[in-house]
Amino acid sequence: MGVAGSVVFAVIRWVTFTYTIAGDRLELTRAFVSRSVRTIPLERIRGVDVSTPALHRLLGLAVLKLDTGAGGDKQEGELNGVTVEEAERLRAVLLARRGGAVVTSEASVSAGESVGSEPVEEHYYVRVPRSWLRYGPLSGAYLLTPFALVAGAIGLLFQWGDEFGISGRDAWAVGEWLWDRPQYLIIGVAVLVLAMPFVGGVMYAIFNWDFTLRSRDGYLVAERGLINRRVVSLERRRIRGYELAESPLERAAKLVRMWAVVTGLGDSQTRGQLLPVSPKAAALAIATEAIGPFGTPSQSGTSGQSGTPGQSGIRSQSVAALRAHPAQARRRRLFRAIFPWLLVAAGAAVLGWGVVAMIGFVLALVGIPLGLDRYGSLGHGYDGTRLSVRSGSLRRTQAIVERRAVVGWTFKQTWFQRSAGLLTVIAGVGAGRGGYAALDTGERQGVEFAAEVTPEWLDQFVIRS
Repeated sequence: MGVAGSVVFAVIRWVTFTYTIAGDRLELTRAFVSRSVRTIPLERIRGVDVSTPALHRLLGLAVLKLDTGAGGDKQEGELNGVTVEEAERLRAVLLARRGGAVVTSEASVSAGESVGSEPVEEHYYVRVPRSWLRYGPLSGAYLLTPFALVAGAIGLLFQWGDEFGISGRDAWAVGEWLWDRPQYLIIGVAVLVLAMPFVGGVMYAIFNWDFTLRSRDGYLVAERGLINRRVVSLERRRIRGYELAESPLERAAKLVRMWAVVTGLGDSQTRGQLLPVSPKAAALAIATEAIGPFGTPSQSGTSGQSGTPGQSGIRSQSVAALRAHPAQARRRRLFRAIFPWLLVAAGAAVLGWGVVAMIGFVLALVGIPLGLDRYGSLGHGYDGTRLSVRSGSLRRTQAIVERRAVVGWTFKQTWFQRSAGLLTVIAGVGAGRGGYAALDTGERQGVEFAAEVTPEWLDQFVIRS
């Protein structure tokens, strides 16, 4: 009865849901119990995401999702279960936005109907070669997958244990048994560690198989995935820059991840992904051609990789050197990385907890290179068109944002920053994360940075020596 009821409910929802493109709007109508009509102006559509999960692919179906800049998934349009051909046709219709033209489409319109007779030109920036799959195990996002799977399994066991006849007392007993036999815990952790590179490589391949980035009819189109094939279209005129992220392992191997900074795009790190873990030189060259350079592009040579058609002609990018932050910022980072652990070590020594004191002392020593690296990662710059800020160590991020995207500035000082003569400057941007901070700049340095980017806003408040 439960299965039959679910089937009937699903059929009714399918029958009572329709979509129509009329003029300059998309209407989604649902009339199950109460009638609701959602109207989405085509001008509000910032991107279209077409994905084909495994079950959908078996049935020849796809999920089409719209990015409208509404600020959350609940306010976006979604067509779940249209045919792959219809999803591609709808994507072309929605992204065409023919001003003044009336284009009507309903669920009954044939999937083969063409949008226009003019050929659409495509340019491929990159087709990720199979050889890049070896970079997957170096990415922390995939490397920790075995531990994440074990943690998820334990969570499900606690949540659904009663259904399988496993009580909390049984789980506690298993935990005590393992605690009394630490060799099994060590073996289990060793197995997970050994599995990290293999599982990381597999997960990288599943999510980024045949990754391509191309331009098509005023959009950047990123396509990827082995099981769930996903195509995301980002309107070029709404792209305001890009972000780079790298973990310590990725930095050591000169790798980087990249995604676009797009106005009104939710979950930009997933939907706005421009490249998975890739060689940094190639990523910067692709960003230079697809979005724009930060600094002066070099005219000599190319950064195209062998076996990556579509990258010919890409110029290598010489990234402008970011400005260093004052020595006070280095002292501040060393203090924050060392002092808390020294405090723990001292407190544990007073209480007679020798092991905890030793651990705290070792972590304080580790804090020295960590603090120095965090300081070395700080930087900001402006090349006349784009500004850039960088920070972080275990996850170092650098944002490159167009000047026209800046909508305001925030200057922040804690009591400790005031005493050290430091300042945090945040560029407010109506895209991406909403704000990008230059951490712990000098007081005059930070203000002059903002005045350099938007002199018409701040010159009247700055006294120059």
